[in-house]
Amino acid sequence: AGRNKLSVMVMGHTDKIRMQCRKVGSDGKVYIDSDSHLPMTLIGNPVTIFSEDAAAPGTYRAIQGGTIEALGAIHFAEPAIRSGTRGIKAKQLYVELGIHGDKKKEQVTQGLGLRPGDAVLMDRPITRGVGRNTFHGAYLDNGLGCFVTAELGRLVHGLQDAEGLLSKVRVLFAFASHEEIGRFGSRVLANELRPDVLIAVDVNHDYNAAPGVGSENFPDISMGAGPTLSVGSVASPHLNSAIQRAARAGDIPLQIDVVGRDTGTDAMAAVLASVDCAVASVGIPIRNMHTISELACTDDVIASTHLLLETLRTLGSEGKAAFKHPDLGEAKIVHEAAALASEDKSG
Repeated sequence: AGRNKLSVMVMGHTDKIRMQCRKVGSDGKVYIDSDSHLPMTLIGNPVTIFSEDAAAPGTYRAIQGGTIEALGAIHFAEPAIRSGTRGIKAKQLYVELGIHGDKKKEQVTQGLGLRPGDAVLMDRPITRGVGRNTFHGAYLDNGLGCFVTAELGRLVHGLQDAEGLLSKVRVLFAFASHEEIGRFGSRVLANELRPDVLIAVDVNHDYNAAPGVGSENFPDISMGAGPTLSVGSVASPHLNSAIQRAARAGDIPLQIDVVGRDTGTDAMAAVLASVDCAVASVGIPIRNMHTISELACTDDVIASTHLLLETLRTLGSEGKAAFKHPDLGEAKIVHEAAALASEDKSG
């Protein structure tokens, strides 16, 4: 019976951008890989290393108290790094554990049991910001998308189907893995569950606050001004229209983003998995993406959750009518001069 309903998958991704142990040096330094962080933002930050027990694979120890370093001290840095004309290279990064004495490497590899491949995560709890309703921390990408997905599930459950929504729409709440390295987890979910609609919830950029990119003419998107909706790439125009109608019905602010060949989110999952479904990408604008101090606004998180709830209501009430593809042949021709003249008369 569920397959006779419109199935809507709402998806966030749970994976964090990667840091992992690469090599333990003879001096006890733990050199790490970090493919997606800005190396310069990592220096001095506390981390936890999750070390798999070689004697009991599948069990882990948490090694806390280390910090990420690269230079040791400014006194040892090259002049170009000290002046700021050249940055830190990813291959320079290591975790400083404060190991001293004899057999430093053995203290780490044998004493602590640390091995190449062990995961390294930031110790950066969520902290209130100074701006109204702001907060910052590591891994808002994509903890926020997962939170919105889970909170939407709570709200839908709380309705107890008093609106009859669940009699019309089958909602699938999904957390995907491996988004950051190719949307691999979401491809599997899309292929396995084959929804009619897939809506990815992820973070987006606050372009208006991004330093030094004004000449790029990015869309006007700001943190605190509401969620974003991606237009372009594989985003479905009719689904985007339904989301915009939902925003108007719920008086929810919505910002339009423009994407090219790739949405950069799990909205690509369906087409990459050869699944025919309508897709959309909803974003929460943040600052400092892929750093240890990603910054967001609670207003946007709440608005995103209620936008998706209103979207489910819209899809449930409109049914197949929501999936009428726009016919540009029906577009009305508007001349600029006529539009201006009409504005003058109304004034």
